[in-house]
Amino acid sequence: MGAIDPAAARRATEAVPSIPRDAEGPVFKEPWEAQAFAMALALHERGVFTWPEWATTLGDEIKRAQTAGDPDTGETYYHHWLNALERLVAEKGLAERATLARYHDAWDHAADRTPHGTPIELRPEDFRD
Repeated sequence: MGAIDPAAARRATEAVPSIPRDAEGPVFKEPWEAQAFAMALALHERGVFTWPEWATTLGDEIKRAQTAGDPDTGETYYHHWLNALERLVAEKGLAERATLARYHDAWDHAADRTPHGTPIELRPEDFRD
């Protein structure tokens, strides 16, 4: 995935104030967090959802996690972001939850077999039935 469009990132941080940021914009601890952020930006730019709709869905996911015992330290923010992204993708009919779960499991399998520091490559054998 390419670099994040700074103007789109600025619009997102203005619309969703909870996004972790510094003076230069959003901050990420792991590459997957930036990728999830960029996917949400791309879907928003394509009109899949509005920022208010996104903020509501993300807030719902955070509340759900807190109810389940999430300590709300900020460490899990992008896990909630990803859950909100998957939820909206399914609700909007872009992919079924079963397909999302299948790819999630395949990525887990690919990550398990990939040495640390090596890019993860998804292969057909990662899709176990």
